[in-house]
Amino acid sequence: MPRRLLDRANSSLERWLPEQRLFMKSDSSTRFVRLRPLTQTAALGAIGMLFVWSVLATSLLFIDRISSGSAREQAAISQAAFEMRLDSLARERDARAREASAAQQRFQTALEQVSQMQTALLSSEERRRELETGINVIQSTLRRTMNERDTARLELADAHGADVQKGLSPEARVHDLDRTMDMLTAVLGRTAAQRDAAARDAEAARLEAEDIALEKRLMEERNDEIFTTLEGAVQISMEPLNKMFKAAGMNPDSILSQVRRGYSGTGGPLLPIAYSSKGALDLSADTDRANEILTRLDEMNMYRIAVDRLPFALPVKQGSFRFTSPYGYRWGRLHAGIDLAGRVGTDIHAPADGTVTDAGWENGYGNVIKIRHEFGITTVYAHLSKIRVKAGQKVSRGELIGDMGNTGRSTGPHLHYEIRVDGSPTNPMTFIKAAKDVF
Repeated sequence: MPRRLLDRANSSLERWLPEQRLFMKSDSSTRFVRLRPLTQTAALGAIGMLFVWSVLATSLLFIDRISSGSAREQAAISQAAFEMRLDSLARERDARAREASAAQQRFQTALEQVSQMQTALLSSEERRRELETGINVIQSTLRRTMNERDTARLELADAHGADVQKGLSPEARVHDLDRTMDMLTAVLGRTAAQRDAAARDAEAARLEAEDIALEKRLMEERNDEIFTTLEGAVQISMEPLNKMFKAAGMNPDSILSQVRRGYSGTGGPLLPIAYSSKGALDLSADTDRANEILTRLDEMNMYRIAVDRLPFALPVKQGSFRFTSPYGYRWGRLHAGIDLAGRVGTDIHAPADGTVTDAGWENGYGNVIKIRHEFGITTVYAHLSKIRVKAGQKVSRGELIGDMGNTGRSTGPHLHYEIRVDGSPTNPMTFIKAAKDVF
């Protein structure tokens, strides 16, 4: 039955593919091979499939070559733009820091000048009270003198009556009256001079008090401008830090609380103290604003401490690597980190302060370093060619810890970098991208 089917198929194909014979001749004999239509059809089909497969494979390789070149160019462009953005942000951050420092110095100078003005105002107030007391004394003296004058006049009238009774000459009475008037005139002249001097001193004190009040008002306006500048600078500096921690999935309030517990020492005076013209403490709005600025600056310092303890930085310097594999599932298994490819021996730096918990060989990872940071975060550095730290050693942000290599299960020189939060792997790019607008 199969033979009959083959013969029928060969007969059907005979029209298009007639039977061919391939002769092979030797010195002693001649042989031939029959190529029946069905055999020719199978050979042509195999050749066609091989041709189609070759075309498809070549097309796929060509498309892959084009797409990989475009991806590398895009990655290079993105990396250059990212580096330029980092440089501009770093310059802007430094400028803001210099402005905040200069504003803080102006603020301290203004506080000193306000203190001096308050001291001068207090002294002026004391002089004014002294002048008021002097004027009161002069007025009392003047009233007493006027009373004495009236009494003297009465006594003079009585004496004049007695002289008339006694029969004194008019020349004697005139002489006595002249001496009395001279004495009264001298006393009244001295009193008037003292009164005029007191009035001039009072007017001078009033003008000086007005000048001091004007200077104090101008100083208050200048203080308000300084406070506004400081508050704006602190706000501009704090917003990127808050966004950075939130983008990394960290609670800023919790971070600040933990850092503050680790730096809870207290010391000298931190709050500005001002005194009023009466010598009492001046709990003004400026004092509250100054205290609020100092509190925000303290929070900024806590943020700076936290940044040094969290892996926001890259473990490899820019320009010495390229990204080759992202975080995520690959061939059905989780790739728990990112791969940064470079030459063997490229320096690997700690991205944050921490303590080395493991430094040695581990299956799959090869030479591996694990660092425990604060806030429950651990970083892993695998496939190293050389380890430069040991377990239990404390490392600082930016410190050299090892060299890039190709140990363990690795297809080429690269660094496998992981970040684990409370033992669970997380995408390291979350931390790296969160810091792109700050560093």
